[in-house]
Amino acid sequence: MSKYKNSLEEASTISDIDTSNWDAINPNYVARMRLQNQFKTGIDIAKYTASIMRKDMDEYDKDPAAYTQSLGCWHGFIGQQKLISIKKHFGTNNKKYLYLSGWMIAALRSQFGPLPDQSMHEKTSVASLINELYTFLKQADARELGGLFRELDSASDKDKPAVQEKIDNFETHIVPIIADIDAGFGNEEATYLMAKQMIEAGACAIQIENQVSDEKQCGHQDGKVTVPHADFLAKINAVRYAFLELGVDDGIIVARTDSLGAGLTKQIAITNEEGDLGDQYNSFLDVEEINDKNMNHGDVMISQNGKIVRPKRLPSNLYQFRKGTGEARCILDSITSLQNGADLIWIETEKPHIGQIAAMMNEIKKVIPNAKLVYNNSPSFNWTLNFRQQVFDVMSESGDDVSQYEREDLMNEKYDETELAKQADDKIRTFQADASKEAGIFHHLITLPTYHTAALSTDNLAKEYFGSEGMLGYVANVQRKEIRQGIACVKHQNMSGSDMGDDHKEYFAGEAALKAAGKDNTMNQF
Repeated sequence: MSKYKNSLEEASTISDIDTSNWDAINPNYVARMRLQNQFKTGIDIAKYTASIMRKDMDEYDKDPAAYTQSLGCWHGFIGQQKLISIKKHFGTNNKKYLYLSGWMIAALRSQFGPLPDQSMHEKTSVASLINELYTFLKQADARELGGLFRELDSASDKDKPAVQEKIDNFETHIVPIIADIDAGFGNEEATYLMAKQMIEAGACAIQIENQVSDEKQCGHQDGKVTVPHADFLAKINAVRYAFLELGVDDGIIVARTDSLGAGLTKQIAITNEEGDLGDQYNSFLDVEEINDKNMNHGDVMISQNGKIVRPKRLPSNLYQFRKGTGEARCILDSITSLQNGADLIWIETEKPHIGQIAAMMNEIKKVIPNAKLVYNNSPSFNWTLNFRQQVFDVMSESGDDVSQYEREDLMNEKYDETELAKQADDKIRTFQADASKEAGIFHHLITLPTYHTAALSTDNLAKEYFGSEGMLGYVANVQRKEIRQGIACVKHQNMSGSDMGDDHKEYFAGEAALKAAGKDNTMNQF
């Protein structure tokens, strides 16, 4: 039996549906509204999307070409339009997720106004955006199905089966969200409470980082401070308990390490015996041996390798790690997280270099063979310059003539048509596929793309509309392109729910309904 007919049969068997008191209630309309609202709660969404991610993770283990992707979205409408576009262009949203960036919440969604990415925004903003994103995605479902129901009603008997098939094979716009909980916004209890709120809003995957919550910095800024592994693992446990309490048993935890760029720690780890996890963490500290002559008042001392040493403490009361230990710390962080409850890892790097990423992942896989990485294809990277310099270096090592290029100036437009630039662009184009095959990257995301596209498109519109082009600046560069490219929101009344509202008016009021989509609706011209 088709989904539609099954839903109609269920609606027709509701106990009061045939009573005189419910004469105005049409089981066909009930069936349609139920199909248009497949997910009743955020927990329903979290369970559904967690199963999708688990399936995708299994498929990636079998074939690294089956990697997944997402774009960061800072508003429900942006996420909705992204998924509508994906379905339009590719026919499916398989392996396409959403990413919720703490950076964009700080910059765009805080009641304080724009803030740096330092966990200063309201904790509840994260769950609020998750809820908003899924509200818009559910509306996208209802809108598309509503259109199919209207198409079914007006179709000939010959064409009805084809429309019915579209309804029965409808693919929801609901996809997994990987949601950023920063460093947990406080202690383990705060992390647990916030994780619960995020899961209740629909999050199936929560990403948490090993920075100190009250010293948290953006992963691409200086001054990052990490915590000992025991502290971080307690927060991973807090997130897992939140998933399990709410019945999302296969929820995903993404453990992010910022150790590559973090040269500081706020605490010396507790260690009970040589070689334990705390001892391994402390082994990376920048220390100096002390004796009676160089001991100072207030010194902090630890016993290490049979010696009494003094960790170097900064005026900020933070301790520093030895330079050059970042990659080793990332490897230890990742292995430890995967051995203690995390499902995926995230290594925040300073550049997009497959060789560097693969070298760390190879070490991790010696211990955790199926380790999988979530990687930030960050807009903080200058992708053009980075990859041109990588190609330049390879050419130099191969003995090719690079005398026409200036390595530090390779961003210059004058190089755009050169062979070096074309090779670099090819490497950027295939970066995701290559890195997934060679460096264990299961999921590629871009944190802030829609932040930048909104700014770029607004700049272009402002320049044209307020300049010499006037109204043509909007018509030629926005509306005309929307119509020709089939952008769904060109029918903005329909996108905002006008047609669904008309459907409901008919359900509720019958022939007395005052509808908006009549012959004088100017949107009909599209």
